[in-house]
Amino acid sequence: MVSAAENRNYSEAQIEAEAERLLAKLMHVECEASRSWNIEECREIAPLTLEINDLKKEKGAVVLAHSYVEPEIVYGVADFAGDSYMLSLKAKQSGAKSIVFSGVVFMAETAKILSPESEVVVPDRASGCSLADSLTGEQLRELKKQYPDAAVVCYINSTAEVKAECDVCVTSSNVYKIVASLPQKQILFVPDKLMAENIRVEMKKLGIDKEIVSSDGTCIVHDDFDPTIIADARGKFPGLKVVSHPECTLNITEKSDYVGSTGGMMQYVKATEAPYFMMLTECGLVERIEVEAPEKRFISGCKLCPYMKMNSLQKIRDVLIAPREDQVIELEEDLRLKALHSIDRMFEIAEGAPHQPGKGC
Repeated sequence: MVSAAENRNYSEAQIEAEAERLLAKLMHVECEASRSWNIEECREIAPLTLEINDLKKEKGAVVLAHSYVEPEIVYGVADFAGDSYMLSLKAKQSGAKSIVFSGVVFMAETAKILSPESEVVVPDRASGCSLADSLTGEQLRELKKQYPDAAVVCYINSTAEVKAECDVCVTSSNVYKIVASLPQKQILFVPDKLMAENIRVEMKKLGIDKEIVSSDGTCIVHDDFDPTIIADARGKFPGLKVVSHPECTLNITEKSDYVGSTGGMMQYVKATEAPYFMMLTECGLVERIEVEAPEKRFISGCKLCPYMKMNSLQKIRDVLIAPREDQVIELEEDLRLKALHSIDRMFEIAEGAPHQPGKGC
């Protein structure tokens, strides 16, 4: 449990009102990975969420929360919640003096790439990513020597130094469109080898002749789902819809009813009539939908990301008060501009026009 805020005194009426606000959201969360929220637990965290929200106003800060972090962050203190790139665009649009990125480090780097004038901080510098951490800029430079004629495409789940070495960055929502449109036949796609496999299959379905080569990174959440759980669940729950992410293995995506980005998965579940859903992704996304569409019923299957769960209300409060040097994201300007170029190219190709600030993907 988090402790009450130490530096401010809130009245019982303020705490009760905040607890009721929190409960109105969190009472719908029923994922097996989360606690069972009640008014007593909400009263316990209420002083902390009150303090964080006050600190944001005082410091001109916004809190960005990825859908995979704990629901008390998403619904207690976040100004924006969603996937990593949408959050970075929202932060840029807000013009905030300070950005607290409650997610993982590569996401905060993306925010810094797009908002160089803002201070960008992370609640926990150890919140890495198995995909982003699987490939360095130096390793990519060596790979590029092996494939000199390839278009170099990086998934958004990569470090700033990897983005700086790429021709174009992609998200899970626009990757197929961008890869299909590139003039080069050979595509060096990094760092996710499983998404590369899904791209290869999709290009073949579309009748597009592409040679997809990749590095060997995987997401520790999405790379190890057992496909037998799909058949078992379909047998027990007629009408079940299975939803997965293109970071999953082919033996998962090929058995799914829908494969898409974090935002796409949310939209699909909300818009689709079905008695049950199984979401083969991080449990935080299931928790978000339970809050925003409490009528939906879910079958167990999601997994936790240990890096996302390093974020907490206490760490957010502490980084707002006095960020340590290691919590502040700094990028050399030359590196930032090279990384920004790959992101700008994404918009030029995906949208057919130069990137305009505030436009999402």
